[in-house]
Amino acid sequence: MLRRALLALALLAAPAAAQEGPVTSERATFRVTTFATGLERPWGAVFLPDGTMLVTERPGRLRRIGTDGRVSAPLGGVPQVDANGQGGLLDIALAPDFARTREVFLCQSALVEGGSLTRLVVARLSPSADTLTGVRRIIDAGPPQESGRLHYGCRIAFGPEGHIFLSTGERNERARAQRLDDLAGKVLRLTRDGRVPPDNPFVGHAGARPEIWSYGHRHPQGLAFNPWTGSLWEAEFGPRGGDEINVIRRGANYGWPVVSHGREYWGPRISREVSAPGMEDPIHVWVPSVSPSGITFYDGAAFPGWRGSLFAAAQSTPGLVRLTTDGDRVTGEERLFWGKIAFRHQVVGPDGRLYLLTDENEGRILRLDPA
Repeated sequence: MLRRALLALALLAAPAAAQEGPVTSERATFRVTTFATGLERPWGAVFLPDGTMLVTERPGRLRRIGTDGRVSAPLGGVPQVDANGQGGLLDIALAPDFARTREVFLCQSALVEGGSLTRLVVARLSPSADTLTGVRRIIDAGPPQESGRLHYGCRIAFGPEGHIFLSTGERNERARAQRLDDLAGKVLRLTRDGRVPPDNPFVGHAGARPEIWSYGHRHPQGLAFNPWTGSLWEAEFGPRGGDEINVIRRGANYGWPVVSHGREYWGPRISREVSAPGMEDPIHVWVPSVSPSGITFYDGAAFPGWRGSLFAAAQSTPGLVRLTTDGDRVTGEERLFWGKIAFRHQVVGPDGRLYLLTDENEGRILRLDPA
């Protein structure tokens, strides 16, 4: 049964420190703390081993946030991005062996000859954590597109074997999602240095890009491995309704735009069918839309009742969605902050608390503390 835990608007507007009054949700009671302010459209975040945080800002800046919430000046060495439309500096991920290599992976929109595209780069974080060095391109998810600056996807996840998974949007050109000679509208799988693993599903297939792991995606901004099953979960924006949670399988076609639960923005259905032979069905669908961005599995100690949950940052209606799961199934849904504020992503801190990135020009990071 769907229940909504609504926070008072004053809770979100109050500055700094712990806010007034505990909030009781289905499986946890928490307070909201404004952990950091002064960010512009924060998009992706990771915790460093020392407990500080790196946060991307969509206009093209990377910041370090101290354990006290202080926001640094922009880091040096960040690659230039095409910060137009939905593009900019988007996701960030640390290499699994970051403590040794200092490698940081960034997903961005890039302007190249012929238009713009989704790009994955790697760099090293300086010992002082104030500069990126040795920036190197891993892949350009081409071909580039001259028109529009929409649907880049751009979420990064490391698999248990150390390979990189990268989501790419279809750039609002629907046919690209079904084309196997095109890297848009896909989930890609690569080695850390950009090579194609020999067991990728389309290796050796004429006319197909070997980097592709799955296809038929619209605008996937959520990507995370289920720590209990090892499977890769993905969230993608539908149009007007039809947002999806998918379990990503090797070589599978997820149907966009051939099948969809969504409608055109002016009313009619995208497709007559919501399912078809040879195409994977989503495990969870939202109609009407919530516009899910980043997704995060919760396995921290601060909120024992939330263990096993998948959190999804929601854009429209703004808020935070918590999905209960059983293996690779969604078993329930709870909505927090509903109708109050849009979130872009959330991360679990070393302290087990949940840190929420607000999708605002005057962006903040809110922290949920046990009450």
